[in-house]
Amino acid sequence: MLTADLAMSWQRGDQIRPRYIDAEDEEYLRAAEDLVAVFEAHAGRARAALEESLQEYVGTGTDYRTLRGLIKLLTDRCEFETSAPAEPSEIRRALFLKARARHPVATEGARAELVAEAARELSCEPEALADALYADLPENQRLALFEPITPAELLDLYNVAQAQALLYRSVEMRLWLGTQPPEGFRELFGSIKAYRLIHTVRGNSREGYEVRLDGPASIFQRSQKYGIQMAVFLPALLLCRGWRMRAEIQGRQHRVVFFELTSEQTQLRSHYPEITAYRNPVTDRLAAAWARAATGWELEPSSEVIDLGDSAFIPDFVLRHSETGARVFLEVLGFWTPEHLRERLSEFDHAGRRDFILAAWDELRGTREPMTNVPPHTIVFKRSLDPAAVALMADELTREGS
Repeated sequence: MLTADLAMSWQRGDQIRPRYIDAEDEEYLRAAEDLVAVFEAHAGRARAALEESLQEYVGTGTDYRTLRGLIKLLTDRCEFETSAPAEPSEIRRALFLKARARHPVATEGARAELVAEAARELSCEPEALADALYADLPENQRLALFEPITPAELLDLYNVAQAQALLYRSVEMRLWLGTQPPEGFRELFGSIKAYRLIHTVRGNSREGYEVRLDGPASIFQRSQKYGIQMAVFLPALLLCRGWRMRAEIQGRQHRVVFFELTSEQTQLRSHYPEITAYRNPVTDRLAAAWARAATGWELEPSSEVIDLGDSAFIPDFVLRHSETGARVFLEVLGFWTPEHLRERLSEFDHAGRRDFILAAWDELRGTREPMTNVPPHTIVFKRSLDPAAVALMADELTREGS
């Protein structure tokens, strides 16, 4: 993604828009092709050589920021590695200790002798050791891998990145979902959950839903990490259908402006190959641990979108009792705040639902607001969600409901 100095936008009234480029413009396509070729030509070479070639290409033209933005996106597709016969820090330690013992090292011959001694100690050739003395500095690391991309794909990626940059300053995002088949709702809700975004849902499957996503500018703690999550959600949203989006952005001098999109737009094309299925390390660990635990409950992935009257519930799992057939739904929250948790529980209360458990990972708590007590139907956990604790709460809920 782009850094703040490479992000460009324009405002008119209370509307803000990214500064897109024409992805079919021949000059931009030629520049993208040239830049991709520069990266490909520097495979295996030092990063300093790559950056020197890129600086020569960019020069001082009027499109400096656009070209630097394209370079940033291409650099994100690179892996650089330290190429050395031993850890450079160990090489320096060995050499510097020997140099201190023989200080001063005044001649080239004395230096060569020190290098030869250190090379024998580290079981490598003297020439390779001397070259690797500072191989771990960024400019000396070598381009080990470059993920290929076409010029057209790069320009599309640039436009999406400009839109993503606005969302770093988002106070909130609202999505309006029109009526559509259930799998459409599930895809979009699944994308929201995949990126662990704090969300509130209003509406129903018959008339559509309004979804409010808290933005990073509204969260006191962990806002940078959360801002990245909201930005990487945008390409997933572009793959979904039947939505309208309005993001409230913190503008200059704290002025509120709005960024709007719909699923009908054609200027932004997602680089994600498909909608990411909801995967969470906590749920993966829970499913693995559940298979080894004897709880009396079966744990199954849920594909339901459950109406709560004027809201919706998208559980991750359904617990099914092996003897009675009783069901309890379980949702593992993404980022959350105590206030959001209280609001969420009130929705279940108004709908008269008691067959649910909300599991909140303390690591993803979005504020420093203390949890004075854990509310009903809620499990707050530190690292892993304990199957025994989930099963115990499910037992209590079914006893209360009988």
